[in-house]
Order: sequence, then structure tokens, then C-alpha cells
Amino acid sequence: MTAFRNSVVYITALGLALSAQQAPTQQPVQQPASNVGTNGDSVTTFKSNVSVVIETVIVRDKQGKIIPNLTAKDFTVTEDNVAQTIQFCDYQTLSDAPDLQFAKRPDANPDPDTKPVDDKDSKAVAPKVAAVTNNQILNEAPGDIRYKNKRLLAMYFDMSAMPVPDQLRAFAAGLKFIKTKMTSSDLMSIMQYSGGAVKVLNDFTDDRDALQKTIQTMAVGEGNGFDETDSSDAAADTGAAFGQDDAEFNIFNTDRQMAAIQTAVKMLGSLNEKKALIYFASGMQLNGINNQAQLNATVNAAVRANVAMYPIDARGLVASAPLGDATKGSPGGVQMYSGASAMANANNFAKSQDTMYTLAADTGGKALLDFNDLELGIIHAQEAISSYYIIGYVSTKPTLDGKFRRVKITYNGDPSAKVEYRQGYYAGKTFSKFTATDKERQLEDALMLGDPITELTIAMEVDFFQLNKAEYYVPVAMKIPGSELTLAKKGGAERTSIDFIGEVKDEYGSTISNVRDTVNVPIKEETAQELAKHPVLYDTGFTLLPGPYSIKVLARDNETGRIGTYMMKFVVPNLNKEEKRIPISSVVIGSQRVAFNEALYNAAKDKGKSEMISPLVQDGQKLLPSVTRVFSRTKDMYVYLQAYEPTATSTRPLVAFVTFYKGQSKAFETPPIQVTEALANSLKTMPMKFSIPLAKLPQGRYNCQVTILDPAGAKAAFWQAPIYLVQ
Repeated sequence: MTAFRNSVVYITALGLALSAQQAPTQQPVQQPASNVGTNGDSVTTFKSNVSVVIETVIVRDKQGKIIPNLTAKDFTVTEDNVAQTIQFCDYQTLSDAPDLQFAKRPDANPDPDTKPVDDKDSKAVAPKVAAVTNNQILNEAPGDIRYKNKRLLAMYFDMSAMPVPDQLRAFAAGLKFIKTKMTSSDLMSIMQYSGGAVKVLNDFTDDRDALQKTIQTMAVGEGNGFDETDSSDAAADTGAAFGQDDAEFNIFNTDRQMAAIQTAVKMLGSLNEKKALIYFASGMQLNGINNQAQLNATVNAAVRANVAMYPIDARGLVASAPLGDATKGSPGGVQMYSGASAMANANNFAKSQDTMYTLAADTGGKALLDFNDLELGIIHAQEAISSYYIIGYVSTKPTLDGKFRRVKITYNGDPSAKVEYRQGYYAGKTFSKFTATDKERQLEDALMLGDPITELTIAMEVDFFQLNKAEYYVPVAMKIPGSELTLAKKGGAERTSIDFIGEVKDEYGSTISNVRDTVNVPIKEETAQELAKHPVLYDTGFTLLPGPYSIKVLARDNETGRIGTYMMKFVVPNLNKEEKRIPISSVVIGSQRVAFNEALYNAAKDKGKSEMISPLVQDGQKLLPSVTRVFSRTKDMYVYLQAYEPTATSTRPLVAFVTFYKGQSKAFETPPIQVTEALANSLKTMPMKFSIPLAKLPQGRYNCQVTILDPAGAKAAFWQAPIYLVQ
């Protein structure tokens, strides 16, 4: 198949930016040096950075008991079969006995409505380690063991993923553990994800009163508003509209949730000790493979930061009716009677737990699912971190080449003892030192990696338009926040370049087509100001046959070296088999039409052919897809789609209109347009265009529905998707 390279880059008017960074593997340590010699004269000093590698090691005997009080001489450490010199070996002694002195206090009541304890009473049991600061995790210097003989447990409440009843159960479980099961070795941190941000409400502390007060004052219901919507046969019949659902919003919601976890993990990664992240949520459901990149990046960041995740399903043991409970409307259609709705309900619930199980299994933790006593999940995390050793060494391979370093730790004593530790790590990278060959190899390796890199934010949209009875043109639009590219300007650069590499595979894993572009973007002062405000949109296109495909695209900023990955599955339908409804293309919505020659960069070698093949280019103007479907009320929204009448003997007039729904109410509807003219091809392609002013609509979220009617053929077609209007 042929992929026409209609690749261009534009500055777009509006977009959505998410942030996700990976935790570093190694910690640079600057060696101290003196500027004064022994005789008082100044001397020249040389500074160098070394990489300190931290490993947490557990040594058990035949009976599974911890072997205590070992020293550096009892261990042998090799990295890629090269012996390493152990710089320090510290034994962490952790207690498993609850602090009964606190548990017997009169105010140690697991009731969430308990009033905060009196200051005088709290002084009687002064904490050994007080909270150092708020809203951040206090970092450790490399090699510094700040929390010696302490077990670090972080409770993370995902407020965006829990309804109010589940939040109350999660709070109650946290309070009960703090008051009855917390030991003298436990330090706890409380983190919250709400309002699109990760907040550290308590740094690691054993001040039970402070922890209790924090949980009691957490606002129930805060952070909700990006609820998952059901796109299956179990979806409620709201009676508002018919057509596709707003599943695309779910993709961004889930990515936001996992990116927030990745941010929390990065905060914890600055501590050398083992950490457990106890994640409270009411499930988390992936949307096919669309969230796979962010899931893998989150898991990888947790492994690098030595954080084990312990997800807790705050819903507890659920026994719901086959068609759902009274918290949502009943589904409509034949699926109620065929059993499809009940099966979809069960599948959706299982999928929401599968993600939590994956987060636990891939990071060395344990998920608590289908259990009403949520406190047990915290106890699992507590029991998993027993006494262990922290071993640190300076790697004999200081090169930051990004390669995997295999680590082997051997106990020199009893050969039957079991040694548990991290089997290796990835070295850091210095992008500024990469040669052209190194950069190309990095892109190719990153494309093949199962663990995608999400340092650069990318949103992507894949559409389809029928060209003939066999082929479809598939335009791909990717949006990158321009603020992320302006970092090059801060370094004095006059331009930056973005590398794009990607491939399309069929359902059998065979590569059907690929793309490789290097886009040079000027960032002079006036352009940099525009980039800081608006995203940059890059698009390309492929010609494919009908069938299921998967696409993976990487973008790299060649000034900063940051890479972003986007993966998704998509299906090119066979519209020739559509008999019940009017066959239509994808519906593309956007807020910008620009001249084709006004792109920041045009990579098309044959511009005339590209303009001819892309349906989004008409009369020299190209419609830029919104991708994130966030629109400014100060601009018009453009809608474009195609309908096809290949079986009609002559062109039949079609009627089309666009409707905006606010909940179950109709907020706005365009006057119907009658389309009578078709393109001169065998498909009798009928283009449909709308220009909709948004100024009269209030700010907020809407469902945008496009309706196409064929009065003569008694057929119809519907398309629906969520949009968000901002000022």
C-alpha cells in the first residue's frame, strides 16, 4: 500500500496539555573539593559527577526468616559481570507490632466524624519524626539514609476515580489503620489527586494525630467531574441523543489518572528506602490500547523509583443487578433482552479491576479486590516491607548511554539463603552528546520498546475517508503543546527540529506503512511567543484497505531530547457493506482553516497530489482537526464529513444538521442543509460542511451530534462526540 506523505506542521489555536515525566534511574553526586591548599594558597580544583546506584536487598534463610546484622563484607555486587565496591550497607530494622499505646487512647476511634484531638493530649505522645513540610516530599541527599529503620507507606487517594460512598470507605479504612495497626516503624504520607493535580497533604511522619486530622478534613467529592462514560451495551439510555459515545474523553481521563500516579512515584523516587504506594480508587478501565503507553511508562517509573503499588478497590465486594443498580439509568435497545447488557456490565467491572491488578503485579505489590475490609490492603503493604538492607555503590560505568545494566548481588554466607533485589537498571542519557547515528538509533530503539517514553505530550486523532471501492485515505493528526518546544528558545536557539517516526501494523503484526519526518520549526522571538500560547499540529496520511490496524508514533524535540509516544488501535470500516445506514466518513471538527502554504513546515514532495488526495484540503484551505475537542467560544467550529451513495442510480438529496446537547437538553441546533451535489466519482461522494458560531453557547461540556437523513432511501446516519467550550 502507498502512504502519501501529506505531512505538515501548523500552530493551532487551542489544545490540551498533560504532563508526565519518568523518574531518574541514577542520582548524580558531586564530589566535594577544596579551593585552598595545605599551605593556604589557592589551588585549581576539578569536579566530576558519579552515579550512585541504590539497591534494597532482603536476605532470608531456609525458613524464610530475615538474616540480620550483615555488613558490606557479606555481599558481593557485580554490574555487567564487573565487581563493584560497596560504599555503604545499612540494615533497616522494622517492627511488626502495632503501637498499643496509641491504639488504647480514648480518641483512637475509627469513626471518620471524630473530632481532632486536643493539642494537650497530642503532646503526651509526641511523634519521633514530625512532618517536615507540606505539599512536597522532602528529598534525601544521595547516600543519605534519612528514614533509618522506618517503613515508608504512602496513601494515595484518587478523588477523580471514586464516588462519594467509596471515598468515605477509603477514608475510614485509612483512619482505622492509623489508629489501630500503625507500628513504631511506620511513617505515612498522604497524597491526593484532585482538580488535575497531585497534592502531598502530609510528608512522611509518624504523627498519628496529624495524619488523622488530614483525612478527617479531606473534602468528600472534591476532584470529581471527569467521570468515565460507558460506551458498551451497558450504557444508560439518556434519551438525549443517538450515535457514538464520548469514549474519547475516557482516553484522556485514564491517561491523566496514570500520569498523576507517575508524578507521585517520581516524588517518592527521591528517597533511597523501599516505598509502598497504597492507591485508593474505584477501578480504572483502559480504553483498548490507547492508554498502553502511559500505563507502561507509569509502571516503569515505579520500578525505577523502588515503589511497589498496592491498589485497593474502594467499591469493596459488589453484587449488582444484571442491568445495573439504581445509580444510573437503564440501558435501551435489544441488548436488555439478549443478555448483551448484563454481559457488558460484568466485563466492564472486570476490566476496571484488571488495570489495578496490572499496576500491582508489575511493580511487586498486591491488589485488594472484592473485599469489604479495605484496611487489609494497607496491612498487605505493611507486611510486605520487612527488615532489609540498603546497599549503595558507585558504578564503574560512568557513561550515560541509556543502556540496561544488569546487577547481581550474592550473599557470601549460607549458599541456601535467598537474596531478593532489583535485577538491574537503565543508565541515564546525555542527549546533547548524541551523534546523528546515535539519535537515529535512539528513535528506532524507542519505536521497538515495549515500554514507551512519555516525556513529551502528544494527542493524536485518526480519521478515514473512502477514495474508491477498495481504498481509504487515513489522515493522522498529532498535537504537541507549543510550550514544550519553547525550551529550546531559552537556550538561545533560533530554531528547533522535531523528529517523527511511526508505523502502521495490521492485526497480524505486519508493518503496512511507516512515516519518518524531520520538521524544522523556526522559533524567532515572535514565533516563540506564539508557540508558548498554542499547540503545534503535525499531520500525515496513509492509504489503507479496510480492516483493523494499530499505529505507534514517536515525536522527539531535537533540542531537549524529550520523546513522546502515542499508540492506538483503529479500524477502517468497509463501507461497501453498509446497508442499514447511510455510509459516512469520519467527522472532522476543528476551529481553524488555514492556507495550505501557511504551514510552519511542509514535508510533502508532491504538493499537488497531496492537495488532491486529502479531503481536508479544499480551495487551498485546510481544516485542522481539533484532536482534543476543546474549543474557544470566540471562534467558529467547522465540521466536515463525506457521505457516499455508491449503489444509487443517481444522486439522492441528503439533509444534515448539527445538534449540541447539554445533558439531556438540546442547547443548540443548526438549520438543516440540503446536499444535492456529489463529486464526479463512482462513490457519488457528497461533501458536507458546517460553520457554527460558538459565542452564544455558555462555557461547559456538550455532546455534539451530526445527523444525516436520506428521505428518499429512508436511511439515516448519526455521529456524536463530546466537546468542551472555554472562554
